[in-house]
Amino acid sequence: MVSQVEREAISNEEELPLTERVVKISRVAKVVKGGRHLSFSAVVVVGDMDGHVGIGMGKAGAVPDAVRKGVTAAKKNIIEVPLKGGSIPHEVTTKYVGSVVMLKPAVEGTGVIAGGAVRAVVELAGIRDILTKVRRSTNPVNVVKATFNGLKSLKDPEAEFSNRKQLIEYAKMRAQERADRAERNRQRRRAQQQASAQAAPDTVPQGEESGGNATL
Repeated sequence: MVSQVEREAISNEEELPLTERVVKISRVAKVVKGGRHLSFSAVVVVGDMDGHVGIGMGKAGAVPDAVRKGVTAAKKNIIEVPLKGGSIPHEVTTKYVGSVVMLKPAVEGTGVIAGGAVRAVVELAGIRDILTKVRRSTNPVNVVKATFNGLKSLKDPEAEFSNRKQLIEYAKMRAQERADRAERNRQRRRAQQQASAQAAPDTVPQGEESGGNATL
């Protein structure tokens, strides 16, 4: 039975005109009792070149099957990337396993300055101007995942400012509520003290009366 969330995800995937791109195909050999069993793994990137991109990895005994599984996994992993013109809103550096990827916004006309793995992700996301740098490991699988995590961590400045403004207003409101509550508690304690002071009889303690009689 398909849930409502899954139905919405499937409908959104069908509405998006996705483009597929295979980043890497690897042959995997597994030694079993009867000999070596060969299989293939494929890293696939899908995107609509308009702010939506996803990555997936598929494994199968044949290359077409591995690619098809990778495409299916990538469609389930689509994210929305905030774009500023043809570039990204701010610089971001992400690390995945041994790969470190730096994504930096660029002016219009710069183009996509990136290697094969990073280029596949940013182009299918709809980014036309960007500067990138890959440090340490250049494994395509790790580079693709690091780039994807970097795009996922991007924030829209206007939306982020609005959220923070709402958060500040909420914090001020809660602080005012706490101050009002503390003031009400102080007033209630003060009223209770005044009431107890007025209700107490003006009598002399028994010890003082007996002490005065003994002296006389």
